[in-house]
Amino acid sequence: MPSFTFLSIGDELINRLPPLNSLKCFESAARHGSFNKAAKELSVTPSAISHQIKGLESFLGLELFRRTKRKVILTEAGESYLKPIKSIFEQLESATSELKSKQKSGSLRLAVAPAFLTRWLMPRMERFQERYPDIQIEISSSTGLIDFSANDIDMAVYFGSGDWDDVEAYYLRPARLAPVCNPRLIKPEQPIVKPEDMRFYPLLHVTKRKDEWHDWLQQHDLDPKLFRRGLMFSSGSLTAGAAAQGLGISLTDPELIMPEIEAGTLKVLFDQHLITNRSFYLVYEKRRSVTSAMSAFKEWIIEEMVGNKNA
Repeated sequence: MPSFTFLSIGDELINRLPPLNSLKCFESAARHGSFNKAAKELSVTPSAISHQIKGLESFLGLELFRRTKRKVILTEAGESYLKPIKSIFEQLESATSELKSKQKSGSLRLAVAPAFLTRWLMPRMERFQERYPDIQIEISSSTGLIDFSANDIDMAVYFGSGDWDDVEAYYLRPARLAPVCNPRLIKPEQPIVKPEDMRFYPLLHVTKRKDEWHDWLQQHDLDPKLFRRGLMFSSGSLTAGAAAQGLGISLTDPELIMPEIEAGTLKVLFDQHLITNRSFYLVYEKRRSVTSAMSAFKEWIIEEMVGNKNA
């Protein structure tokens, strides 16, 4: 039985090994005892199998098969060569299967802004679980920046300009903020037909993003001082909830309130988004090793963003 010693993976070793395709053809033909059956299994022509086998025999300097009219029979050398080749292919199959399994397993701790978590991510998590059933994911809500060195969070979704220190940031999608309210808020005698008509109604604000309404109004050549200031909330999710309760008009991402829009409890007044440098980003600590679970989630969430034109 031949023995194989793999000393390196450089050009010298590559030049001493036969082509992988010829080995695949040899193993299949030997297993079936037929070039035709091997061709069918590998989706090539019988002549292609014959050509690969001849090339392999030329490389080795010996015959591996005796050809007859109806079948091919392994020579003694072929029998001897087949055993380690089969073992190598089995090891390759096992290693590949194990690697794929690892890529679809592991654990991930994720921190996400509340509105993005409940409105965008959670309705899509079933798709992630279907693809990666063995990845255990733990999700927490967070409105601020994460001190990755002080806790066990692996990744987070941030909302901002993308220029945070000590994190790798991957762009996901821009913020698209538009005025929304409960249709019941609008009085028949004070309809909202154009943006300036909103001055008769309270505007709901996010405490840490007080400039959003100011900027939206100025982008539409309106004086913010002429508009009523309403309640302030700690997150965009709360302002959207307050708007659904009829407490005022909020600047909200329409994609994050689709259930309310479909139910009729919220209405987009003007499909004119706030132009801002704030977007959603997937982040993790710089210089940390990326686990298979982290890599899988990153690939999945970016794919979801690209796949959904309205995301």
